[in-house]
Amino acid sequence: MATTQNPERMTKSRAPEFYGFVAWASTSFLFVLYILWALLPDRWIMAVGIDWYPNREWSILIPAWTIIVIILTYIVYWSLALLGTPSFSDMSTVTDSFAQLPPSNHTPNVYVASTDPSAIPQLYDMPLGMVNRILYQRRVNEDS
Repeated sequence: MATTQNPERMTKSRAPEFYGFVAWASTSFLFVLYILWALLPDRWIMAVGIDWYPNREWSILIPAWTIIVIILTYIVYWSLALLGTPSFSDMSTVTDSFAQLPPSNHTPNVYVASTDPSAIPQLYDMPLGMVNRILYQRRVNEDS
């Protein structure tokens, strides 16, 4: 029994694996450099041959500013979402421009006409008031 291999499977690139490894290795290396810069005494850094490096206060400021930027990003997106949200009295909270409503000059009620078992009703959206009347009507107990 001869098996045929999928040509797409044979030509699949392994580049994402290499890019992932390079990203992991470089961030690990940079993190180790960051920790060494933040914690080693000056004479050890000078002994390696590094003449200039940023002030050590940046080892605290960079993470602190990064955290503040992340928190402010969440606050800004939350505020923009609140700004774009319509008020409760706005009709866009109930309906939109794609609503399929029956024509207003239609004299018989299309919703009542569609309750006939043999009827194939037109597709219309139900008004919110009708939905509320059907779903939230008070039911009378037959036992009492």
